Amino acid sequence: MIGALAFAAATVAETASAAEFYVVRDSTTKKCTIVDTKPTTTTTTVVDNGTFKTRTEAETGMKTMKVCTTN
Repeated sequence: MIGALAFAAATVAETASAAEFYVVRDSTTKKCTIVDTKPTTTTTTVVDNGTFKTRTEAETGMKTMKVCTTN
């Protein structure tokens, strides 16, 4: 039982650390947003190298992306 709990805790921790956030731009509105799943539609695209490990990093990165700051 303890082994199962340890395995479950390790799996949850690994999943949480594997999260990625993307800075994407909507081609219609020309607005940038942060999402936690890679876009699969053609109306939104990942901006520059807009893949980050945390939401905070994505927010900071989005502020430096020219296409996101010039609207």
